[in-house]
Amino acid sequence: MYPSVTRWKKRARTTALSLLAVVATVGVGVGAGPALAADGNVAWTVRTASNGYGEARSSYSYNVNPGGAVEDAMVVANRGKAPLTLSVYAADGFTTDAGQLDLLTKDAKSVAIGAWAKPKAGSVVIQPGKTAQVPFTVSVPDNATPGDYVGGILTTLTQADQAEGINVDRRLGIRIKLRVGGELKPNLAIEDPHVTYGGSVNPFRKGDATITYKIHNVGNAALSGQQAVSVSGPFGVLRVRAKDIAAPPELLPGESWDVTVPIAGVAPAVSLAATVTVTPLLTDASGSTTSLKPVQVTAHGWALPWMLVLALVVLVAVVVGAYLYRRRNRTRRTVREDARVRDAVARALRDQEPRTS
Repeated sequence: MYPSVTRWKKRARTTALSLLAVVATVGVGVGAGPALAADGNVAWTVRTASNGYGEARSSYSYNVNPGGAVEDAMVVANRGKAPLTLSVYAADGFTTDAGQLDLLTKDAKSVAIGAWAKPKAGSVVIQPGKTAQVPFTVSVPDNATPGDYVGGILTTLTQADQAEGINVDRRLGIRIKLRVGGELKPNLAIEDPHVTYGGSVNPFRKGDATITYKIHNVGNAALSGQQAVSVSGPFGVLRVRAKDIAAPPELLPGESWDVTVPIAGVAPAVSLAATVTVTPLLTDASGSTTSLKPVQVTAHGWALPWMLVLALVVLVAVVVGAYLYRRRNRTRRTVREDARVRDAVARALRDQEPRTS
């Protein structure tokens, strides 16, 4: 299945710099602007080839059964004033912390599209003002697991940065979305839900609740979702719903997304119940979106009016202290009275004893 790569750590500074080009283009396909070389004199653009799959496509999208293959091409244009030699390779995709699609670097191991897509040549030379077509083939293995895969076909230019003493890769590519035929099992899970509460000094004033959870794509289809979060007191009273929750990015199979939702105006109802509902959204090859069965979880937490609780504790302490004080005084009086009675009885007995002459 698609590699579970939610947060990919780049292995070198060279890679980090190379994202300047790929982040601006791969996430949206083509049209975000050309990639520029370090000296600003070399620029190139990429676009999909016009063929039986369509014209002016923003990205590549295929439906292929296990064991099948597709052939397509990318068009590279040299906008600079000198001949341009670019490396060409394919890579698996993953979702970044910012919710954008990124592609693995050339030195990282791809196991899906990055391994199945093969450009006809590993490099291409383009003359100034000219374009070159780069054919590639996507061959799906016989044992490929059904479901969605995302990757891309990339061009890259490596240049030395003398000032920094490193090599800088500038990448420009186009997304490839592939759905391998077979049973599609779209499924999102909500994991690790928690609710915390922050009140104010005024025990009767409302406070803020914070709900955190993780959306995990546990199926085999790329999914986005609609979220709804609410907080209520015991038996569902005093319910408050969150507003303007940012939608999660489209998650690839195996990926997860951390969510934090603040809700203001929550009454300190002692016990809180936070309900999270996520409706998975499945997009087909035509771009049509289907809503799936919602997933719901509930987390519980405390919402104590601490000043009121402290006042009650002090009051209870005062009442208990007063009771113990009165009880101790009553005990002392009883002991003194018993002692007085014993003394009186002893004196009376002494007075009744016969006197000897």
